[in-house]
Amino acid sequence: MAEVYLNGKFVGEVDDSAGYIGKLRDERRKGIMPSSINFYLDKKSGRIEVESSRGRARRPLIIVREGKPLLTDRHIKQLEKNEISWSDLVKEGIIEYLDASEEENALVAFFEQDLTHEHSHLEITPLNMLGYCTALVPYGNFNQSTRLNAGSKNQKQALGIYASNYAVRMDMDVNLLHYAQVPIVETIMHEITEYGKHPAGQNIVVAVMSYKGYNMEDAIIINKGSIDRGFGRSTYYRPSVAEELRYSGGLMDEVSIPDKDVKGYRSEKDYRYLEDDGIIYPESKVAEGDVIIGKTSPPRFLSSMEEYNLASSTRRESSVTMKHGEKGVVDFVMLTENEEGNKLIQVRLRDQRIPEVGDKFTSRHGQKGVVGLIVPEADMPFSASGIKPDLIFSPHGIPSRMTMAHLIELVGGKVGALSGRLINGTTFDAEPEDKLRQELKELGFRENGVETFYNGETGEQFDSQIFVGNMYYLKLKHLVANKLHSRARGPIQLLTRQPTEGRAKEGGLRLGEMEKDTFVAHGASLLLKERFDSDRTIVPVCEGCGTIAIRDEYKEKTYCPICGENTEVSNVEISYAFKLILDEFKSLGLYPQMKLKSKY
Repeated sequence: MAEVYLNGKFVGEVDDSAGYIGKLRDERRKGIMPSSINFYLDKKSGRIEVESSRGRARRPLIIVREGKPLLTDRHIKQLEKNEISWSDLVKEGIIEYLDASEEENALVAFFEQDLTHEHSHLEITPLNMLGYCTALVPYGNFNQSTRLNAGSKNQKQALGIYASNYAVRMDMDVNLLHYAQVPIVETIMHEITEYGKHPAGQNIVVAVMSYKGYNMEDAIIINKGSIDRGFGRSTYYRPSVAEELRYSGGLMDEVSIPDKDVKGYRSEKDYRYLEDDGIIYPESKVAEGDVIIGKTSPPRFLSSMEEYNLASSTRRESSVTMKHGEKGVVDFVMLTENEEGNKLIQVRLRDQRIPEVGDKFTSRHGQKGVVGLIVPEADMPFSASGIKPDLIFSPHGIPSRMTMAHLIELVGGKVGALSGRLINGTTFDAEPEDKLRQELKELGFRENGVETFYNGETGEQFDSQIFVGNMYYLKLKHLVANKLHSRARGPIQLLTRQPTEGRAKEGGLRLGEMEKDTFVAHGASLLLKERFDSDRTIVPVCEGCGTIAIRDEYKEKTYCPICGENTEVSNVEISYAFKLILDEFKSLGLYPQMKLKSKY
């Protein structure tokens, strides 16, 4: 006897569990039962679980009967001619969807040649196990799984042509690669997703070697000549928006060049790019602090008397300016109106980004690295045939990461570039490595991809043979220009009097618990005295009761709220955050007492 459960609820018992499951499965394949139902026989406990609930991940497989798949060449020809569709195959019982539990009862073959009489299903393609981005990695089955995931994630961050109508869009914070290319070593997914319409990388010559130690720890070295010829160039776009808002009492914002009597007026230099309507003109080069859209607003707080006397109240300055650390060129100015019919101005800025030291690049195999050095073309190592690599990749990135596909792509790219064709590198279904090596040999190169190289500075031949080939490299959106940040003095928070946080707010660089330990370990613990005084403050402390006293600057006297005036008060240097926590204790009814001792 086997218990039957429907969506986890007990519904009855059956005598022949295997026969019962077989009958249910046949009915589903015939279309009598919905295709969304799945059955699972737990052989240990003898339970039968029938699942029809929502939210299950299910995947399609080809049904196998007596060692032969039900999908025949006839079906494939009909599919190619569009005589039948996918849903027809599901209705005919050729393809069925299994969930995680029913898959426990199935024996699935990867390839048709692996089929035996015991197999119940066949994979449509082993590529099925990969998502869209992961399927774009060529020769993915030669990589370690972790790196395959990293390669997939890196491709999502690559700069490319994100939309062909970018010129008329106002997108926030986008990048556009100038000379994007289709990869030489591609997969079937490039064709399916029409990758040629939105490419995100470039084919370059990569040599695997070191160069004066500048590509240690995953760093890469780039040929300056390649950058001059357009490698990795991109443009960064960012819009600024201003609108004329309406306030109560009929007051409104006004887009114009602010008058000098406006509260918070900057300097004439800041408004130099504004035209008569208060809006900047296209193609003006702007930098930090420059005003893009001039705007004035009514005063924030109006007293009841001032409401009747609006002429006297001065307006305040509320222009849109370039943020801290930004620069660029005004690309596009658009004037329109919002839902309420108020004036809306959008100004798009652009900034050309040429690869520099610190920019992040990656191959499609999770081999990411930042630029460690940009070498003049004359100093680059060169091959016997005069080829100078565009990029030098460190050999130490390969052994521990086991990204064999990275090396195979170099050979494949080399073959494709020399023979003028695209190489199929689809995971589980790629052109075999032996075939690529044989073709490389026929093209007059060494089959293992190595070449004799010469020192670019001295002209001497290197002792080692250098592995070199063509590869699809991606520039990632993590650019130094967007992250570079430093601060001496600057804005502080109102509550804690400590520096603000973040690059956008011109914030401080936090020296935390662990950074403190490095100074102490280095023997420079006195440096912490200087480091930890971002919120240094001097407070008067009563020596009698140990609470913070009050200093009345107007009357020029100091007194204690508990002991009064006839007590000794000393000025003590403490962190403002400490003063804040003392106040917190007081609010809880605790009495924080400071006992003072003389320094001397």
